[in-house]
Amino acid sequence: MPLALLALAVGAFGIGTTEFVMMGLLPNVADDLHISIPTAGHLVSAYALGVVIGAPLLAAVTARLPRRRVLIGLMVLFVVGNALSAAAPDYHLLAAARFLSGLPHGAFFGVGAVVATGLVAPERKARSVSLMFLGLTVANIVGVPVATLMGQQLGWRATFLAVSAIGLAAIAALALLVPADHGHGDAVGLRGEMRALGSLPVWLALGTTVAGFGALFSAYSYVTPMLTDSAGFAEASVTLLLALFGVGATVGNLLGGRLADHSLRGTLFGGLGSLVLVLALFPLFMKAEWSAAVGVALLGMAAFTTGSPLQLMVMEKAAAAPSLASSANQAAFNLANAGGAWIGGLALAAGLGATSPAVAGAALAVLGLGVAAADAAVDLRLGLAQGPGRVITGAAPAREVSHQG
Repeated sequence: MPLALLALAVGAFGIGTTEFVMMGLLPNVADDLHISIPTAGHLVSAYALGVVIGAPLLAAVTARLPRRRVLIGLMVLFVVGNALSAAAPDYHLLAAARFLSGLPHGAFFGVGAVVATGLVAPERKARSVSLMFLGLTVANIVGVPVATLMGQQLGWRATFLAVSAIGLAAIAALALLVPADHGHGDAVGLRGEMRALGSLPVWLALGTTVAGFGALFSAYSYVTPMLTDSAGFAEASVTLLLALFGVGATVGNLLGGRLADHSLRGTLFGGLGSLVLVLALFPLFMKAEWSAAVGVALLGMAAFTTGSPLQLMVMEKAAAAPSLASSANQAAFNLANAGGAWIGGLALAAGLGATSPAVAGAALAVLGLGVAAADAAVDLRLGLAQGPGRVITGAAPAREVSHQG
């Protein structure tokens, strides 16, 4: 695998750290800015809103630019947003800075996935995407706990300064390791990109992302009360268990990338089926501490097995506009985050018990399987091919890519 994937993983590590660290710093931010914790929680929403808006918008605006230049520009915006977060004097300016920090998130992963797949042979495309996503999953194991501890000991502003430094390291790595002549953007123009993005198979793939990862976030958003109220863990143990989730996610991400290069559709169905099973059994996992720890790791593993297949499937279904489609899939991930948390919250509010969000997540995962099956049926009806390195829609022919490393 080419070293350029390391540069993409460094950027993903910084993005993953800044996305999730705010959840651990909410009490510190609330105390310092004299706001309530629920109000501070809106800072998480501000970042997610930036991702949803910025992913398709920035991908469309930069579609014809050289992709290395786009990636570096996105990381510059990332550094500026986090530096402004560190310097924000009040809640409103911090919310604006968090929104700005979220803008490059989806476009970076979207364009980065296109670059990653263009650096390798067709039979390694899914694996290359999983290696880029490795930075995101490792951030949950190392980046978020360390950054949270730093914020608690040195103040939350120090955390965002440290994340800015990671962004600067990513800029240097992108400039040094990504080939200057790799990828000159999509040549079909904005109208052609929107037309490629508007096909039914693309929307079914995006719908699978929303339902599948909505299942994850329905449970994961409320995993702390499950672990403390049902499994009997002390609150101090939760951070270690969340790191265990990151370990499972990392294993699932690498496994999904390797398997998807052999059978993209089979890996997707297997991952979603495993997610249904894990979430349905989650109330049983939460009966004891040891089984709860196993359940948390299996949840991360099952969910992230589907990450690379979903990303690659969307890109190949919109072959004329892979950057825009790939970025739109990142917006779909964040819609899944918000929607899954809302549905899990409804289950809790209905008094169905601490583990009810996991059961609601299992229902969402079943829905994801249904959407994926409908997508497969549409492909079969249209007589479209599906396989590693092959286009699975008739929207446009795939362009030749350079194979390096």
